[in-house]
Amino acid sequence: MEIPPAVRVLRRSGFTIAADGSYAACLAEARVPAPEGDGYADAGEDGNGGGGVSGWFPERWTLGPEPYAVPLPGAQPEEAGTQVVPLPDGRVLIRRRVADRHDLALLYPAGAGTGEVPIGSLGGDAVTLLPPCPLGGAAFALVYEGGSGEGGSVKGDGVTTVWQVYGAGKDGPVAVMRVPGRCTGGVWLDRTGRLLAVDRTLAGRTKAVAVDLRLGEASPLLQITEDSDDRLVLAEPDSGLLLLRSDATGEARLGWGVLGSRRPVRFPDALQVPGILLTPVAAQPGQILMPEAAVVALRAEAPGGAESLALWRPGERRPHWRASPPGWLGATGYWGADDLLRLPCSVPEWPCGVAPYEAPRVRPAAGASGGRRRPAALPAALPGPGSSADLGSGSSADLSSGPSATALAAPTRLPWRVLPLQQAPLAAAKAG
Repeated sequence: MEIPPAVRVLRRSGFTIAADGSYAACLAEARVPAPEGDGYADAGEDGNGGGGVSGWFPERWTLGPEPYAVPLPGAQPEEAGTQVVPLPDGRVLIRRRVADRHDLALLYPAGAGTGEVPIGSLGGDAVTLLPPCPLGGAAFALVYEGGSGEGGSVKGDGVTTVWQVYGAGKDGPVAVMRVPGRCTGGVWLDRTGRLLAVDRTLAGRTKAVAVDLRLGEASPLLQITEDSDDRLVLAEPDSGLLLLRSDATGEARLGWGVLGSRRPVRFPDALQVPGILLTPVAAQPGQILMPEAAVVALRAEAPGGAESLALWRPGERRPHWRASPPGWLGATGYWGADDLLRLPCSVPEWPCGVAPYEAPRVRPAAGASGGRRRPAALPAALPGPGSSADLGSGSSADLSSGPSATALAAPTRLPWRVLPLQQAPLAAAKAG
């Protein structure tokens, strides 16, 4: 598939940022000239006879002061379900489905074309690449196989294998461990690439479990109620902050807890805005053992396509609302070493944009000003429900000292515990 230098990208999918913020990768769709005699040629997007076809191709972004994108097309357009993951050395790991297998390769710019190094194949009912590993020289995948697991102990639920597909020092992917049930998602819990959380579906319920890739052991991570589906969506290793989505309160809600703490998970009203879908994007690093102080960026989407950025600290009652950048590329972003949040975006006049945002100032504690605090209005892009007056009383929790985030990563101890919401009344959790 040949990509002309001045081609305009129609849309992007699966935008993923390397763990160190150096590179990003995605699938891009563009209209390209149709091969001669190709029956798919049409009038072109502008309707002026500029015949062409739409095709997907990998695209690598180099992030930094002056971001730029490099197309990495193969011989044929990619399928929409193809996955790409950027590596810190500038190469892009790609997973393609070919018949009943999934082929893996490393892509890199090579002159005017694309270099490609095959690194193996995986088979299974479902194969997904995990998010970029904090250990830059490694990459992992989940492979689910239905039916019975080892010894028939998980009959009907199948088994998921964690594979190291790059950086194992051997030819081809290496199986790391097996987890009974179907595992999806994937959130790294530390900065060494050892501790991983996945959402496991077993016996009809989905619970986040933590796996130690070095020891090959799995342990419950979220067990809020017996009958709830509890998924982990974001983790920040420095502070131990966890963001999760659970229906323990009777409806699917965002909540937060602390890795390794026995304090209950909280479901603050600040994370439940009527008519708005909030999706966690990134959490501010560097807040050692201070989860209440870490700023969480969330993408706020309203019906009809309106969107905004919410910046929220667990220790505050309300989020800080900001206008989102034009052409924001999904719920993606990263915090830089300069403590700025950066959101990738693309519009015709700014095709490779990265919009910076400063962390909001800490709000004074309730009553510090001697008067009643006035409610903050939602941004104009979002509907203004009446609940915007006081967004909850329980977003600030007593988070007294627990096991440190750095100690949790020590190789001589298990670095997780169940977060026992059963210790706090669910009625209080709903109210707060």
